[in-house]
Amino acid sequence: MKLRPLQAALAALLLSTATSVAAKPLVVCTEASPEGFDIVQYTTAVTADAAAETVFNRLVDFKPGTTDIEPALAERWEISPDGLTYTFHLRQGVKFHTTEYFTPSREMNADDVLWSFQRQLDPSHPWHDKASVGFPYFESMGFKDLLKRVEKVDEHTVSFTLTRPEAPFLRDLAMAFTSIYSAEYANQLLAANKTGSLNSQPIGTGPFIFQRYKKDAQIRFKANPEYFRGKPPSDTLVLTIATDNNVRLQKLKANECQIALYPKPDDIPSIRKDPNLKVDELEALTTGYIALNTEHKYLDDVRVRKAINLAFDKQAHVDQLFGKGNALLGINPYPPTLIGFNTANHNPPRDLDKARALLKEAGVPEGTVLTLYTRNGGGPTNPNPRLSAEMLQADLARIGLKVDIRVMEWAEMLKRAKKGEPDMVSTGWAGDNGDPDNFLSPLLSCDAVKSGENYARWCNPVFQALITKARETIDTGERAALYEKALAVYDEDQPWISIAHPKMFTAMRKNVEGFHISPLTTNNFATTLVK
Repeated sequence: MKLRPLQAALAALLLSTATSVAAKPLVVCTEASPEGFDIVQYTTAVTADAAAETVFNRLVDFKPGTTDIEPALAERWEISPDGLTYTFHLRQGVKFHTTEYFTPSREMNADDVLWSFQRQLDPSHPWHDKASVGFPYFESMGFKDLLKRVEKVDEHTVSFTLTRPEAPFLRDLAMAFTSIYSAEYANQLLAANKTGSLNSQPIGTGPFIFQRYKKDAQIRFKANPEYFRGKPPSDTLVLTIATDNNVRLQKLKANECQIALYPKPDDIPSIRKDPNLKVDELEALTTGYIALNTEHKYLDDVRVRKAINLAFDKQAHVDQLFGKGNALLGINPYPPTLIGFNTANHNPPRDLDKARALLKEAGVPEGTVLTLYTRNGGGPTNPNPRLSAEMLQADLARIGLKVDIRVMEWAEMLKRAKKGEPDMVSTGWAGDNGDPDNFLSPLLSCDAVKSGENYARWCNPVFQALITKARETIDTGERAALYEKALAVYDEDQPWISIAHPKMFTAMRKNVEGFHISPLTTNNFATTLVK
């Protein structure tokens, strides 16, 4: 039956009221504070969740829950036959956020794409020196050498010319460090001498508009009503920071948050039994490791690094931290689901006598102290950092090494690790694009030593040549063979203790719908609803 005009108006009003009532706030308990909101300066997943997945968009995206590429700010693209030129056609009608501190006068266009890349690429760009920590991802991924030109073809078309073919280039463009900023907002800040506000008052095109941040407490966002994919179903998004995973779980049970990230694996059975809760799990692209600073005395000797690996009871460590069946033992820097995983590498049997002999041969005095930096709260790659550190401490004591454990807030630990302060740093990594290069270049390349992201400060020219060639190789079989050779070099030099590739868990209330757990460990709430 067709509604009369008055009936239609009343029906629309009722629907609007019902929708308003249904749009409950979404509160997410997360594990750490972001380093900032100028996402190109940072590499951590928690910062990406707070900025890249809320405020910003990129030219391309990963389809929710996958590592497959889909259009985003670019609605389509072409690649030249030689693989060196990528032409992107931008989506029209996309609007930047309107806030108390910025009102855009135009829609997103090619100028914004150029600004976002030239800022990182061109040393003469007026914003290039405004990043307090530089552009670690851009640099460690080798983009300064890869990008020959980024050009505006017209208002809605941009071309990228590469210096060489790059197999993972499209996937790279879906990563947080390629987020698109408003050139107009940047110009406003530069003119007002308020460039620091880019890191504290972000403007993007994303599903949520930044409102305020109270350090170590919470971040508040509101839904973007003009989001090009449609307004998110949750009017308000709050990220509540709780470094202790026990606290996150208690808040979830009390309905103080509706999603709790990274619960402890041994809590999963009890969560599943709770009638108000549910759990999503996934074999994520993650690795937990301890980087050994190869520039520091004693650790610059491969015999010492091998002794540490021989003394470490990895199986007991992984079973205690993750529980049986919740993680694979680490062998290589990335999990076996990616190409080039070297099955010839292995964890040698624990051998304390051999470890002591290697230390003696290397001239390491009995009682030598090594510093270990670790975080103050649990995350997906290390659910109990304090316990993990104490287990390593006990293992190394058996070969005459002392470990000075220093626990600190996540961002502070990373800042110090980038400066090369600790002998050892316990950390982890989540792959951002489903490609081996995304583990090896940001974490173990020579460029990553310069940017500080390579906490082992290990620069091996043979390893570097192999991963560089692999990036330039399109054929999957050839790439895999190159990565296998590179991982053999890694295994011989042992710059890390490769600990585990854990499963990822997300706990939530049963009335949460539309959340997609990602193998990349990012958390996007643009489609999430609390019913």
